[in-house]
Amino acid sequence: MTRLPQFIENVQGKLWLTEDEDHNLEIRYHIKEVLFEEQSKYQHVMVLDSYTFGPMLVLDGIVQTTSRDGFIYNEMISHVPLAYHPNPRNVLIIGGGDLGAAREAAKHEKVERVDLIEIDETVVRASQLHMPEVSGGTEISPKIRIHYRDGVEYVKNLKAEYDVIIVDSSDPIGPAVELFSEAFYQNVHRALKDDGIMTCQSESPIFYQDIMAKSYNRIAGIFPHTKMYTAVVPTYPGGFWTFTLGAKQALPDPEQVRFDIDARYANEEVIRGCFSLPTFIKKQLEK
Repeated sequence: MTRLPQFIENVQGKLWLTEDEDHNLEIRYHIKEVLFEEQSKYQHVMVLDSYTFGPMLVLDGIVQTTSRDGFIYNEMISHVPLAYHPNPRNVLIIGGGDLGAAREAAKHEKVERVDLIEIDETVVRASQLHMPEVSGGTEISPKIRIHYRDGVEYVKNLKAEYDVIIVDSSDPIGPAVELFSEAFYQNVHRALKDDGIMTCQSESPIFYQDIMAKSYNRIAGIFPHTKMYTAVVPTYPGGFWTFTLGAKQALPDPEQVRFDIDARYANEEVIRGCFSLPTFIKKQLEK
């Protein structure tokens, strides 16, 4: 390789990706090979083959998902709202260009349609070509329909169209900033049917407490029933990650929830118990 891509450095003959977290923490990944690199209209996109995590999707120098642990995030952001909804037929995913969440959603027998709204075609193409463990490759479920559009604009004119909406966004920088706004959450609320449920990733409770709390409080100000849940995703800063769920109607008793989908992280016990939060997170949400 004559030219090293942006964000990659050669140190004594070894390739490294260094992820900078708010100029206070650096996480380094030893890289075997650059599988894909392209500057899209919206962001710098790479797929890197790493020694520990296998192929990993990297946007603007930040790891989004990996072939080794991506299933954890994708299962939790999709299966939790779908398990708690009584009849999830129509699903909207905003973001999620790696196709992982869409693949998981399509596993549910009741789900008839999964609309994936991804602004950047490059992310989908790179994931399908080089991350089949996450994306499923070029063969996708007939339930999944991919639309290359701006998710913020897409939901503005919708009313009572979807049963479940999953906001699978990257961090609130670049094209993902508006996906954390109050106006966007209000549009998501309007796009849901009367018994609709939405969920989104709401960042690290250690490194991004302010973003987590703001996301939760904005959703709680719009949805009458709001809950936060967590999962451990090793390649995310600190490994501990939160999700926020907003529901138009009261959620069923967890003991009544059934889950029999073929999954590697999610199971009935995890789905039922994921809303149990550590004390320090509860206190952060109460501020």
